[in-house]
Order: sequence, then C-alpha cells, then structure tokens
Amino acid sequence: MNFTELLGHVGIFGGAVIVSLALLSVFSVAMIIDKHRRFSSTTRESEKFKPEFKKFLHGGDVQNLLEAARQHQNSHVAQVVSAGIIEYDGVAQSGGDASASFDLVTSAIRDSISETLINLKKGLGFLATIGSTVPFVGLFGTVVGIINAFRSIAATGSGGMSVVSGGIAEALVSTALGIFVAIPAVVAFNHFTGKLETFHVEMNRASSQLINRLFKIPELKGLDAEMDEVKAAKAKKEGPAYATR
Repeated sequence: MNFTELLGHVGIFGGAVIVSLALLSVFSVAMIIDKHRRFSSTTRESEKFKPEFKKFLHGGDVQNLLEAARQHQNSHVAQVVSAGIIEYDGVAQSGGDASASFDLVTSAIRDSISETLINLKKGLGFLATIGSTVPFVGLFGTVVGIINAFRSIAATGSGGMSVVSGGIAEALVSTALGIFVAIPAVVAFNHFTGKLETFHVEMNRASSQLINRLFKIPELKGLDAEMDEVKAAKAKKEGPAYATR
C-alpha cells in the first residue's frame, strides 16, 4: 500500500489532523525563510557598517558615521550606534555638558538594544510553539487512528488488513507528519536563538566601544584642565618665594 492509498483510507477526523499538520508545516517553513532572510540581511549590513565604525573609533568624523548608519539601517550594530550618537549630539546641541550626558546616552543605547532584539525575535515564539506542540498533535492523530482500527475490528469481528487499514493509515500518517513538521522547527529555533545571542554580544561590544570613544575625550580634557590649574597654582606660589631671595 503506497502513500496515496493510505490517504484514501484516512477518516474525516484523521484528515482534519493531517490538514492541520500540513498547514502548520507551511507556516513553519514560511517563518524559517523569513527569519533567515532577516538575519542574513542584518549580518550582511553590519559587516559593511563595521569598517566605518572602526574609522570613527580611531578618530573619524561623526557625520560620516551617521551617514553610514543611514545607509545600513538593517544593521543591528548601526541601529545601536546611531541611537547613542543622536542622543549625544542632541545634548551637545541643546547647550548641555556633553560629558554629563553619560546616563542619557547609556539609556538610549540600552533601549535601542532592547528594541532591536524584540524586532529580531518576532516569530521565534511561533517556531518554538510548533516544535513543542506538533509532535503531540501527531500523537493525538496516532491514538485516534489506533482507536478507529480497533473499532473497525469490533464492528466486523475480524482483524484483516482491509478492516484496520483506515485506522492504521491515520496513525502512520499523523505520526510521520508530526515528526516531519517538528524537526525543522526545533532546529531552526535553536539556530536563530544562537544567532540572536551573537547579535546581542556584538551590540553590547559596539555600545561599550562607542561610550568609551564619546566620553574619553571630555574626561581627558577635564584632567588636562585640572593639571593646568595645579601648575598655575604651583607657579604662583613659587613666584613670590623666588622674588624674596
């Protein structure tokens, strides 16, 4: 008995289970393709953005960095960096002390990381649900198929293949479809979860580098000013002493 003949012996309830599993399989494949395209795009855009970010870290112009971020808006790294730069520039243009905007910039970067992760995670819960529940749906169809097989035996009083073929067909097809749908969903979910962890690490690293770049220069200026004041006070103190000699 081939697969077509098996489907021909499937009952109404078993057919409903099989159709549900087939639809879930279609939705799962569509979600996997969509997430693969999204993750590939953000990885590719981030790789193109990173050289511009490295130039900025080594003294590059902030306008060039913002222009690169606008050109690579799908990059998760660019989104975090641009959020920090825009907040820092906004405080500076409003007349506030740039070195005092540390908390605002840090908060903007943290919010950008959270929002980016939320957007990247969309759909993964659906894959996790399919991977965890579809085997039970298939098992449910299997149990119903076995029950129908025994009911057929009880109704006819014999156990020939023609009697139990419908119930066995429901059980086999439901089991096979449940496993067939669940495995790709679980594998894809684990793969994309690993990618998300990598993206999170990259965004945290970029935010740390950006904060060090933005607030290192004001800090050094403050230290230089303090040193100048110390030297001036020391020279002023030593001047009269030299004059009295």
